[in-house]
Amino acid sequence: MRSFGNAVYGNLANLVSVLGVLPLCLLLSAEGHAYLPALILYNNVMDDLDGILAAKLGIKSRFGALLDNVCDAVAHILIVIVIGAFYGTLTLALCTLPATAILLRVTCRIDRPGGAARGTPTNELMRHLLLILLLERAYQFDPTWALSAAFLLNSISLLVPFAVPHPIRTAAKTATSITLVNVALAVAWWVPAAVPFIAAPFLGAYLYSLAIEMLRWCRESGRRS
Repeated sequence: MRSFGNAVYGNLANLVSVLGVLPLCLLLSAEGHAYLPALILYNNVMDDLDGILAAKLGIKSRFGALLDNVCDAVAHILIVIVIGAFYGTLTLALCTLPATAILLRVTCRIDRPGGAARGTPTNELMRHLLLILLLERAYQFDPTWALSAAFLLNSISLLVPFAVPHPIRTAAKTATSITLVNVALAVAWWVPAAVPFIAAPFLGAYLYSLAIEMLRWCRESGRRS
């Protein structure tokens, strides 16, 4: 019994990783798109929770890191494909770009564990998509252009050969700050009037970080050449 308890304890973070993906099967139902905001938020919270548990309980492992990467890839590719399919031909075509970028990024992370962090996490794309969908719900506009822009920009930022350190969630390092980020996203989900005030800093910090780091990288590349 004690060995079973130890096994459960040692795999709590892994269990959370798997539980963060399983409910996404709802996206494959006839009305699956209706669950998108709730499931993106749920997956984001669970993905942050597994990392916090692994660190706080001292149960980090190579297997857990690989499982987390695979779960993220499966969940996030499914989400972008469902969004692409629901919002029309343009988004369906463009969703192949972030889906490919996610596959390449997770393969690089598995192939080179512990390497220097580059680009943006795939969860950054998920937060952008969530905020765009919440803005659509609040203001009843066609989000095709915004989703297409998110697909294009994140396809680039996922694979750039330099770190993109300033987005809000990337800058959040402690369990408390990570929790506050998720609380802000939950408020945006529950309170439509708050969406633009929450979306602006999230999207603005991402665009600012990508722009200044791209310029810095181009300048450094020019000096080396």
